[in-house]
Amino acid sequence: MIATLKAEEQNQLQLVEREDVDDEEDLFEAIDKLINQGINAGDVKKLQDAGIYTCNGLMMHTKKSLTGIKGLSEAKVEKICEAAEKIVRKSVIKITTGSQALDELLGGGIETGAITEAFGEFRCGKTQLAHTLCVSTQLPTNMRGGNGKVAFIDTEGTFRPDRIVPIAERFGMDAGAVLDNIIYARAYTYEHQYNLLLGLAAKMSEEPFKLLIVDSIIALFRVDFTGRGELADRQQKLGQMLSRLIKIAEEFNVAVYLTNQVIADPGGGVFISDPKKPAGGHVLAHAVTIRLMFRKGKGEQRVCKVFDAPNLPEAEAISLTLLVIILV
Repeated sequence: MIATLKAEEQNQLQLVEREDVDDEEDLFEAIDKLINQGINAGDVKKLQDAGIYTCNGLMMHTKKSLTGIKGLSEAKVEKICEAAEKIVRKSVIKITTGSQALDELLGGGIETGAITEAFGEFRCGKTQLAHTLCVSTQLPTNMRGGNGKVAFIDTEGTFRPDRIVPIAERFGMDAGAVLDNIIYARAYTYEHQYNLLLGLAAKMSEEPFKLLIVDSIIALFRVDFTGRGELADRQQKLGQMLSRLIKIAEEFNVAVYLTNQVIADPGGGVFISDPKKPAGGHVLAHAVTIRLMFRKGKGEQRVCKVFDAPNLPEAEAISLTLLVIILV
């Protein structure tokens, strides 16, 4: 059955061990890989003693702070950073969405080391895509998967294991094994949600995760903070949550997929029928890498549009079927 993630008194995580991980190359980029780039093993040990265990984590430190580590000169730090950048650039992968058209729109799929947000109204396909990614992430890399585990933080009670079964079967995978490689947590407050992320980060240093899903990112904030008087505090806490997600994505090279709700947009204009915009304001807009807008089409068709992305064309739309987001 599906493993469960809980924020208990000691923030312990429960998950089922994965038995089919081939080797450590399926994990994030460990700091000792610098040795293969010509970095002295003794210098790597100094980084580990300073609490730096991944190449991605190394990139989060300034060169000034690294030279503060005893035994690391400016020349050594420069060489170490160059080697780490090479490793990190090579490690980014694209995970298939299961839809050929959507993969083409995204330039190959959901990208690791980045945050992808999908926003739209109820029943527009956001959570269905999340369930599909739970399966496709576990495909081997030569099948455009991530060959890794999935963490699913559920804030609205949307996750359904029975929806995983037919998706796994269509990909030719064993549904039981797929469910075993998904850890699940139901968050009830924004503080609970943040604590789950802290505990999950500790597990990601030991387990081969490739995808983190939060469905949805904004729901609990809209419940726990009400009225304009609490808006500033809400946005500050939301910013802290998103900062944690960015660090997880970059340090452990996982793809982060967020779903988001929409709110009425008074400034949408009189020529736009029922104008909507994503919740979360500028704080969320600046944190995510790629923003996808989902809306209902005819019948079971759903339309996905790149709303904002640094390297993808905007205003390009595609249609996909809500219940069959799989490769054909």
